[in-house]
Amino acid sequence: MASWKRDFASGLIILIPILVTVIVLAWLYGYLTRVPIPVEKLADAYNLPEEPLQVTLTIIIFILVVFSIGYLMRTAVGAVAESALDDLMNSLPGLRVVYNASKMAVETAVGGTSGLQAPVRLEVWDGLRMTAFKTGNRTADGREILFLPTAPNITTGFVVEVEPDRYYEIDDSVEDALTRMLSAGFGDATEQNVAEYVGNSEQGEPAQVSMDSLSDSTRSSDAVSDEGSVSNDT
Repeated sequence: MASWKRDFASGLIILIPILVTVIVLAWLYGYLTRVPIPVEKLADAYNLPEEPLQVTLTIIIFILVVFSIGYLMRTAVGAVAESALDDLMNSLPGLRVVYNASKMAVETAVGGTSGLQAPVRLEVWDGLRMTAFKTGNRTADGREILFLPTAPNITTGFVVEVEPDRYYEIDDSVEDALTRMLSAGFGDATEQNVAEYVGNSEQGEPAQVSMDSLSDSTRSSDAVSDEGSVSNDT
């Protein structure tokens, strides 16, 4: 009984993300086909299907625009333009919330976790501790500013201002703390294992474990679980 439930759950874990990805890609493809780019003459000249050509050109144009804006932002003109755009959007009630939230989400997703400093334990109530990260900033009255992420989605969370005696340092690395959060507390990996799976961000080392080894380890753990189930049944 436990074996088929585990197999069914494992199948869902694999298939549902694939189905969601396919649905999102299909929706995005249909949306890109509605972008008004004239490709009829080009498609007729080279005997190409119009919709795939339109989607391809739209993606290429989008990438070129992103690179162009990114290059512009590194100049003095770009910095002035970004500041003016921020001031304009922040002057619009309602829209400024959406603008700032989306901008922060993109900065977090693109910037990754390299800005996070050492994780700490924060005692929010008596006996209840939560993992937070130092930001390196302090308030005017000397309180430490910490980022308290949610789990398993670490792109959201809370910015808290606490007294230095309300938290304490721990021996966990950033990779250890993030692994624990991303796994909703089920992950139990050391820094060495995390570096093998996701690479060492501090030293720029790539991941050292292949998908084949991950599959082998998963099958081995399932086999051990099955043997344990059989021994318990007997």
